[in-house]
Amino acid sequence: MPSRDQSASARPARDQSGSDQGGRDQNVGEIGVLLVNLGTPDAATAPAVRRYLAEFLSDPRVVEIPAIAWKPILYGIILRTRPAKSAHAYAQVWTPQGSPLAAITRAQAARLQERLGGRARVDWAMRYGNPSLPSQLQAMKDAGCERILVAPLYPQYCGATTASVMDKLGEALGAMRAQPAIRTLPPYFDDPAYIDALEADLLRQIEALDFVPEVLLLSFHGMPQRTADLGDPYYRHCLETSRLLSARLALRRPDLRIETSFQSRFGRAKWLEPSTEDVLAAEAKAGTRRLAVAAPGFSADCVETLEELAIRGREVFEEAGGQRIAVLACLNDGEAGMEMLEALVQRELSGW
Repeated sequence: MPSRDQSASARPARDQSGSDQGGRDQNVGEIGVLLVNLGTPDAATAPAVRRYLAEFLSDPRVVEIPAIAWKPILYGIILRTRPAKSAHAYAQVWTPQGSPLAAITRAQAARLQERLGGRARVDWAMRYGNPSLPSQLQAMKDAGCERILVAPLYPQYCGATTASVMDKLGEALGAMRAQPAIRTLPPYFDDPAYIDALEADLLRQIEALDFVPEVLLLSFHGMPQRTADLGDPYYRHCLETSRLLSARLALRRPDLRIETSFQSRFGRAKWLEPSTEDVLAAEAKAGTRRLAVAAPGFSADCVETLEELAIRGREVFEEAGGQRIAVLACLNDGEAGMEMLEALVQRELSGW
């Protein structure tokens, strides 16, 4: 049986057009890496936000209420009132490149492509909004990728995020007659590469501040308490990330007290506690004057970090008596974050 090298050398030579002499396209057999994040509206306008929220809040993974009860609320109340308010929030953080989340995810894909070189073709998609996961998966298939690693950029597993990506991936594959081979990036909430990246990046940012924070608040996205009660591992994944990261930071910054909270409450149901806004207010009222906030569960800065934390969170802290607050950047496409992402992706591509 020929070796891999012998097999490769026996393949037909390619002509200058990029096809081999048997007519096969140059790209057939390529490996693809598709980074996937949550999603964003196409513009910071009420109509665009309404389209985005209609898709997002119609997902039964996101809102676990029977459709017969939820749809009248969604279309009769929420989609009539919330888009204008959310559009205002997006407008405050919108960039010349568009949505911060989209711009950063695009940059992450570009930088990962630079790092992987010819090892794989890298692209990006959003679970909700554009570019959609099905369209990007098809584009990779059309480009000749027969093996594709789908990488949800959620460190902590949650049914409303990771599982929703898997649902959409299955739907996209179900529409394909000839499917590529698929691998998926598992949650990495306790992966040493992730904890290393967070430690290095947060220490760098903290040491660059023009004040010394007394408290570092680790704010994770929230979810209904019922979701955890039903067995979703997200809550314990967040706590484990916080525990591992706190242990690392305590060795370097024993002067820094570290707390954990959950943000982005929605609706009247009980959500994970303590809430970020409550902690910010309570810390200020208890005498904390200097505080830093990090959002380790977000792979890229977005409206939840740039508006909810950096604008509204700042107002809550200062109105309660706090003096200095810094909202630290996510890993984004910085050096520490890209080293981590490359390490995770290379590991999952092993053997391909």
